[in-house]
Amino acid sequence: MQEISPAAIDATRWYETVRMGDGVTLIHEPWIKPFFRCNIWHVSGRDRALLFDSGLGHFSLKRHVPLVSEKKLVCVASHTHFDHIGCHHEFPDRCVHRAEAAILADPRNDWTLADRYATEEMFIVPPAGWDSARYRIEAAPAGRILEAGDVVDLGDRAFEVIHTPGHSPGGIALYERASGILLSGDIVYDGPLIDDAYHSDAGDYLATFETMRELNVAVVHGGHFPSFGPTRYRQLIDEYLELKRKPGCHL
Repeated sequence: MQEISPAAIDATRWYETVRMGDGVTLIHEPWIKPFFRCNIWHVSGRDRALLFDSGLGHFSLKRHVPLVSEKKLVCVASHTHFDHIGCHHEFPDRCVHRAEAAILADPRNDWTLADRYATEEMFIVPPAGWDSARYRIEAAPAGRILEAGDVVDLGDRAFEVIHTPGHSPGGIALYERASGILLSGDIVYDGPLIDDAYHSDAGDYLATFETMRELNVAVVHGGHFPSFGPTRYRQLIDEYLELKRKPGCHL
C-alpha cells in the first residue's frame, strides 16, 4: 500500500463534518492538534442556518463543505482569535460583539494571536501550501454588532447572546433556552482554559463564570475539544473558581 505524503493534505481532505443531533453539526479540521483545533458549529433552522466560528481559513470552508451553502446562513464570531475567524469573509451576513468588531474588520496577526500561534507546530500534518510567514486573515467587517441579550433568530430556533469576557473582551456564547444547548466558544471547554492572552482578563473570567454557572444547560458545544453535559459543565467552572479564589492567586 502506497503511503500518502504528509504534504498531500489538500483542501478535499482538510475538513470533517460530524452530525451531533438536534440539528447541530460539528465541522472541524482534524489535521490540527486538538488544543489549536477550532470547533466550527453549524445549526440548522427553518429559515436559515447558524455558523458559529469558521476555523483557520487556509482552505475555503464555503468551497469544500457543502453544508454551509444549503440555506441562507448567519456567521457569528465567538471571538476574534485567528483559529475562529479564518473564513468569516466568505459569508456576507456576519456578527460579532461590539468589543471585538474592530479586530474582525482589521484582523492583524498580533491582534488575533496568529503572530505567536499560527505556526507549523499547530499541525498534526500541515496543509498543502502552508507558509506561516504568509498567513493572513482576510478582513470581514460585521454587518450586525451583538450585545448581551440579543437574539440570533433562525425562524424556529432562537439563540440568546451571552457576553463572556475573560478569554477575550468580546467573547460570546449562544444559548438556546428551549433545548439547553450552549455554544460556548472559548470561555469554557473541556481542556486548558486560557486567561493570559494579551487581552484576557482573569477577573472578568471569574465574574463571567459566576454568572454562567447556573445556566440550565443540557449540552455544551465548546470552541475546542469534545462536547459535554451539565455535570462536567459545572465541574469545569467550579475548578476554575476554586483555583482563582485561592489565597495568593493574583487576578
